[in-house]
Amino acid sequence: MKEFGYKNVMQVPKVKKVVVNVGFGRQYKDKALVDNVIKVLTRITGQKPLMNKAKKSISSFKIREGNVIGASVTMRGARMWDFLEKLVSLSFPRVRDFRGISPDCIDRAGNLTVGFKEFVSFPEISPDEIDNLFGLEISVPSTAKTKAEGQALFTLMGFPFKAK
Repeated sequence: MKEFGYKNVMQVPKVKKVVVNVGFGRQYKDKALVDNVIKVLTRITGQKPLMNKAKKSISSFKIREGNVIGASVTMRGARMWDFLEKLVSLSFPRVRDFRGISPDCIDRAGNLTVGFKEFVSFPEISPDEIDNLFGLEISVPSTAKTKAEGQALFTLMGFPFKAK
């Protein structure tokens, strides 16, 4: 509160939700991959994912309107806080060659978005049972108004940032 001159406790930025997103890319027709993504997302987050459909047809990507092209999970409340704790204390340290999150991952509105090239760093997944690898995106929107407020919030929450 002192750092940014807030007069009221309710002005302090908070985390609203956490969204974990996976896009299927070219393999959206592969039923085995889609089932694998659903199984992995359910194990990582503890929630069943929502299937995202294409809003419009794009002929160059061979996508028709209504095709399932991704899966996402939105977490709020206690499940969100458990996931963030697991992300900061277990998953980030397990990523190979991890030197910290780039401060550029925070946008102008103070929201954090981090991408994983592979989901192996999560503790629920053992490397023996992996059929095919895919990346996932974790988005953490906050009520911060600026990038500096967002960075201060996420630093206090324990997110490891690289020094510029």
